[in-house]
Amino acid sequence: MTKAELIEAVSNVSELNRKDAETVVETLFESIVRSLRAGDKIEIRGFGSFRIRQRNPRIGRNPKTGERVEVPAKKIAFFKPSKELKDLVNADPHSEAVASPESAPPSPASSGAPSAAL
Repeated sequence: MTKAELIEAVSNVSELNRKDAETVVETLFESIVRSLRAGDKIEIRGFGSFRIRQRNPRIGRNPKTGERVEVPAKKIAFFKPSKELKDLVNADPHSEAVASPESAPPSPASSGAPSAAL
């Protein structure tokens, strides 16, 4: 699914016009990026969580020349799907139990308070 398809789906489900649906999707993405840049963890119950992981510097190789290349340390965004999302993705597509997200059981309360919950 592309961003444009997501905007179209939001527009259809919410009965918003395309421009308002685009604003909703853009605001959601901007909020996620802003929280990750601030170092916050984002937890969306029933979907998953986003967080930043630190990668250490390392020595890599240029695959074309074989030359050694220093790869600097960097931060990467990491997504961990929730159990509910994993179950929905792995469920039989012909099963009626996967009919809608509302049919998914509520997620248990997490042990730690997330920095940013959506």
